[in-house]
Amino acid sequence: MYEICPELPEDTPEVEALYDLCFAPGRTALSSYRLREGVPRVAELCLVLRDPSGVLMAAIRFWPARVAERRILLLGPVAVHPTAQGEGLGGLLMRDSLSRARSMGFARVLLVGDAPYYSRFGFQRLDGVEMPPPTNPDRVLGLELRPGAWVDVTGPVQREPEPPRPLPTAPDRTACIQVAHPKEPSS
Repeated sequence: MYEICPELPEDTPEVEALYDLCFAPGRTALSSYRLREGVPRVAELCLVLRDPSGVLMAAIRFWPARVAERRILLLGPVAVHPTAQGEGLGGLLMRDSLSRARSMGFARVLLVGDAPYYSRFGFQRLDGVEMPPPTNPDRVLGLELRPGAWVDVTGPVQREPEPPRPLPTAPDRTACIQVAHPKEPSS
């Protein structure tokens, strides 16, 4: 069995190493990182996936942001260790984290990514939502966690001006779940 848990502070160096491995250290120069600098992550939605021996295989993070003064979740990065890509582990993290976001009352999620991959989770191109340049507008994708959540929401994506209120409690390992590998039949 694999384990999905909230990312704890002691996981952060390992998660950062995974992101560097998957995206190269220059990843922090991307425009989406300007929206994240100095803004606390949405800790309950930042998840790690470990294999049965405890090896970090995948990670996902979420950040608060705004479009037209409306609260959004900025998803990313999500990464799967190169030795496990194509096995469905990223999909496990996506589905679990989006379910958690919906249960926490979030209405909309935005990411910058490949539409053919992310459309399987319900993401669609957002016309009128502008990421900082030089982001390709075709890669700005959104998902409604509540019907109609992206209707009439247009404009530039902006940094969260201050931490969301109330401040979330720090996650712990009690929020972990056990999941079967997606390529293996469940017993």
